Amino acid sequence: MNSMDRYFQKTQLLTGKAGLEKLKASRVTVLGLGGVGSHAAEALCRCGVGHITIVDPDRVEESNINRQLPALSSTLGQYKTEVMAARMLQINPDLTLNYFTCPYNEENSSIITGGNCDYLIDAIDSFQDKIHLIKTCLNQDIPIISSMGTANRINPLLLKIADIKDTSICPVARRIRRELRKQGIYSGLKVVYSQELPLLKGRELGSMIYVTATAGLLLAAHTVNSLMGWQDRTEL
Repeated sequence: MNSMDRYFQKTQLLTGKAGLEKLKASRVTVLGLGGVGSHAAEALCRCGVGHITIVDPDRVEESNINRQLPALSSTLGQYKTEVMAARMLQINPDLTLNYFTCPYNEENSSIITGGNCDYLIDAIDSFQDKIHLIKTCLNQDIPIISSMGTANRINPLLLKIADIKDTSICPVARRIRRELRKQGIYSGLKVVYSQELPLLKGRELGSMIYVTATAGLLLAAHTVNSLMGWQDRTEL
C-alpha cells in the first residue's frame, strides 16, 4: 500500500476504490479563504479531491486568528492563498493545486471560472461580485453552492442547506434572492444559510469559529456528496 492509499484508506472504506478515484479526478474551485472557505478547502483536500483551485486576495491579519485556518501568529502578513497552498500540499502531496491571489470580479471571471470545474464553492463577501459569480455559474451550468451570512451567529445547529428560494431569516440570502429575481432567477442555487437571527446589527461583524467552520464543512459535504452521487442518502 503506497502512501496515498494509506492517507485515504478510511475514506475508501466509504467510497470504494472507484469512488476514491472519482474524487481524485474531480476538480473543485473554492473562492474565499476566510472562516468559511478555508475550512471548505481543507475538507475537500482531506476527502481526497485531487484537483483544487483556491482564490483569495487577502493577507493574514490578526483579526483572522479566531476562525481562519491559514491564520497563525507565524503567518501574519502572508497571503492566505500561499499559506493554504502549502498546508494543503502537506496534507496531500499528490494534490494538483492552483491558486489565484486576487479578488473575483467581472474582469477576471473568465480566467477563474473558465476552466474545467466539476463544482464551485462560493465563500466570498463582496455582494456584487457574489451576484456576478452566481449568475455566471448558473448561466454556464457550473454546479455551485454559495455561503450566505455566518457573522454574528452563535448556534451552528441552525445552519441549513437549501435552495435559495426556500431560505428565510438570513439577511444576506434575502438580498441574494431579491437581486436574482431581477435577473429572472428564482431557484436553482444551493446555499448554506443560518436560521438564527444575527446577535448584532449594523456593521460590526462578530464571529465564532464553530459557526464559520461548520458552514465551510457543510459546503464541502454537499460538494463531495454531489460528486459521489450521494444526495439521496443525505439530507443535504
